[in-house]
Amino acid sequence: MNKALWTAQVLAGLFFLYTGVLHFIVPEGLPDSFSWMYDLSDTMHLITGVAEILGGLGLILPAVTRIQPQLVPMAAAGLALLMAGAVVYHIGRGEYQNVVSNVLWIVVTGFIAWGRQTRIPIAPRA
Repeated sequence: MNKALWTAQVLAGLFFLYTGVLHFIVPEGLPDSFSWMYDLSDTMHLITGVAEILGGLGLILPAVTRIQPQLVPMAAAGLALLMAGAVVYHIGRGEYQNVVSNVLWIVVTGFIAWGRQTRIPIAPRA
């Protein structure tokens, strides 16, 4: 179970760091599944980009350093809420292929939040 949580944390952390950075650079030629990024306002790019970068860091850094590790389930829960908002956004636009991936990330981040809060919390540095 601990290995599964660590794997989920690292993969989700890297994914959210990557997508958070994408909000700030929005390169030309993104695949169709990311074409919605061209329609977001600058404010929404700022809000979601910062939230994803901080959430991604929050999944990894407190766990690795064992400094404030109780932040890991909070970061995971925050990312799950962010993805719930993304589900609403994509349903409103009829982008159902994105809803599936958003729900997957809700499940993954929910698993991390639950696992690190109740099953196998990370002990703080002594």
